[in-house]
Amino acid sequence: MIPALHVQSVHKRFGDLHALRGIDLTVEQGEFFALLGPNGAGKTTLISLLAGLSRATSGRLAVMGRDVVDDYRQARRALGVVPQELVYDSFFTVREVLRFQSGYFGIRRNDAWIDELLENLGLADKADAYVRNLSGGMKRRVLVAQALVHKPAVVVLDEPTAGVDVELRQSLWEFIRRLNREGHTIVLTTHYLEEAETLCQRIALLKQGQIIALDTTANLLASHATSQVALRLDPPRLPEALRARLCAAEGEMFRLALQSCGELEGVLASLREAGVAVRDLEVVKPDLEEVFLELVK
Repeated sequence: MIPALHVQSVHKRFGDLHALRGIDLTVEQGEFFALLGPNGAGKTTLISLLAGLSRATSGRLAVMGRDVVDDYRQARRALGVVPQELVYDSFFTVREVLRFQSGYFGIRRNDAWIDELLENLGLADKADAYVRNLSGGMKRRVLVAQALVHKPAVVVLDEPTAGVDVELRQSLWEFIRRLNREGHTIVLTTHYLEEAETLCQRIALLKQGQIIALDTTANLLASHATSQVALRLDPPRLPEALRARLCAAEGEMFRLALQSCGELEGVLASLREAGVAVRDLEVVKPDLEEVFLELVK
């Protein structure tokens, strides 16, 4: 099967700035994929290259097997991008914007799909409103609709929930999950790492224009973060045998590292032997934020 996205040895320079440094990446059809990294890591630059908004200094990029330079029209038709910035035309209504966007891809009589997008994105009652009069969150919904109006095989979401309310976030992800189940490939960049952890099967982590980690979400969590147990102790002292596990201590609360939950019984046994009682206990599972911070330090 042809990969949804194929990026091979891609470099991008802006004068003296080496923004992308030999990116190699393949995203398979039907994946829900996360592209993460701190600000300035190169995520938006890579998206711009895929969308044909900028050209790579060297290397090759393809969308659904179509080279983004040599076969630009077909590559662009296969891709829908929701940009970070709020970019909109002030002089048209929401429905007019979506009709024009359909026309850019040669699609006529697209009203049935436009109506479905408006309904699923909570824009049905704003269909005849001018985009300039919408709130920031509503404008972002219009951007999502524009990216999906031509039913692209690959959808790239660049910070799609930045500055939007909880209700939109939930409805948006429900709709995007549906698209993914129907076979669309989804690529997400976000600073809300809990979204990536919940939604995405694989993750690529960029730092200073290079991929420093690429694996399934489960493998990244298992290999780069440990579970912890938070204990309220009486008296508030930690036996010497457990000092090596200590991650943090505050008053009566002690946070200890666990390689697996099976080690918890040994911790409790050491406390009993030292005559220390446990007044409260909570096992804290590792999350993607811990992995992110560990890898980008």
